[in-house]
Amino acid sequence: MSVTLHEGSLADSEACSQIIHEAFTAIANQHNFPSDFPSPDGGIRAASTMLSNPGFFAVVAERDGRIVGSIVLDERSHIAGVGPITIDPAVQDGGIGRRLMQAVLDRATERGFPGVRLV
Repeated sequence: MSVTLHEGSLADSEACSQIIHEAFTAIANQHNFPSDFPSPDGGIRAASTMLSNPGFFAVVAERDGRIVGSIVLDERSHIAGVGPITIDPAVQDGGIGRRLMQAVLDRATERGFPGVRLV
């Protein structure tokens, strides 16, 4: 079960939004606080906005042809911003997040950003 990474596009927004909702809700439930994305609709708005704006660079992870995670690099400022990063809760702790993070850090280096911040 290998994971492949590719640049995100608007076509990925529905699958990414579901993962955004599920991942944020799972963390919120573990810590007994409200989710930042209590419904898939919020995730859809966030994913669609970031995946359609040329100021954001997104990377999507797929495993067995199914999207299992994503990360976004905000390139609209002097310092790049990373986030959100979300991984399907069913496949967390398998190194996907590390690969996604490395992909956007490599992109920031290639684009000559003097620094990166976690948003």
